[in-house]
Amino acid sequence: MPIALLALTISAFAIGTTEFVIVGLLPTIAADLGVNLPSAGLLVSLYALGVAVGAPVLTALSGKLPRKTLLLALMVLFTLGNLLAWKAPGYTSLVLARVLTGLAHGVFFSIGSTIATSLVARDKAASAIAIMFTGLTVALVTGVPLGTFIGQHFGWRETFLAVSALGVLAFLGSLAFIPAGIAHAKPASLLQQLKVLGEPRLLLVYAMTAVGYGGSFIAFTYLAPILQSVSGFSAGAVSLVMLVYGVSVALGNIWGGKLADRRGPVGALKIIFLGLAVVLLTLTFTAPYAPLVLATVLLWGALAFGNVAGLQVYVVQQAEHFTPRAVDVASGLNIAAFNLGIAGGAWGGGLIVEHMGLVHTGWIGALVVLGAYGLTALSGRLDRLNPRPALAGASQARHAAAH
Repeated sequence: MPIALLALTISAFAIGTTEFVIVGLLPTIAADLGVNLPSAGLLVSLYALGVAVGAPVLTALSGKLPRKTLLLALMVLFTLGNLLAWKAPGYTSLVLARVLTGLAHGVFFSIGSTIATSLVARDKAASAIAIMFTGLTVALVTGVPLGTFIGQHFGWRETFLAVSALGVLAFLGSLAFIPAGIAHAKPASLLQQLKVLGEPRLLLVYAMTAVGYGGSFIAFTYLAPILQSVSGFSAGAVSLVMLVYGVSVALGNIWGGKLADRRGPVGALKIIFLGLAVVLLTLTFTAPYAPLVLATVLLWGALAFGNVAGLQVYVVQQAEHFTPRAVDVASGLNIAAFNLGIAGGAWGGGLIVEHMGLVHTGWIGALVVLGAYGLTALSGRLDRLNPRPALAGASQARHAAAH
């Protein structure tokens, strides 16, 4: 493995940690800044909006920049964003910090796959992308629970300081080992991206992605407050629960990919969305009981990101059929849909918490995920009405969007 690929993996680890660690710190941040939980939840929403905007828009606008220069600039922006979060004097400046880091996240993963594949032989391209995205999986398993632990014991600001240190390490690694002059194709223009958004069948897949993740994040955004206020876990124990969740996510990703290979993307997605809806509904009833809610979180992790492979494979299949000249654009926009779902779910969850209470996020999230199941079933029905040959090459997308 080229050492430059390790630098990219460290960057992915740092970015994955800062994206999701906020979930475990919401009660601490809300109490310290004197805001309510829904306002703290907007820190998740606005980060995700930064990713959704950064991926398509800023990638298109920065297309002429050399890849190494752009990568280093992104890691500087990422590090500065986390340092701003560390020193944020109040809620507004913390929101700004989250938006900045979200913008860096979106562009990084748009260009990261191209850089990773340029570092290895052509027949190793998919493996190189998979290695880079391992940083995200490892972040969920180790970075998020460790960051939550730091925040619970030393203060939430110190978590962002630790992530800033990771950003500096990633910057230095990229500066030293990423080669200059990496060849790259010009990214899709905003006009090309808008053309993709004019294809109804691709819009249906984006809706599946956004609604499915939106439903899950209605509850997941407020997992830490649920565990503390409803289940009775101590603040320190939340980091251990996040560790359980992260390990389950890692296993669920592997299972979800194999299920998509075996049952096809639509068949796999229907199973996962239905299972996720059942788990979220179950959360409503198990939340007051610590052992039961722990088992529920374990199952939740196995399903929560298990649909990534199926969704990315499916969007590539649809793009190869309906917009064959813009497959990469279509795949990238699905990442934007994923983050729009997170943003909407976190915002909607905040409204539910404010007006109904924490425990209601579970069953309402389940209803939203059932909507994703319905959209998936509709898309599968449309496929049967308009059959087409199996499309090759989609498996590469499975590696290209693990975030």
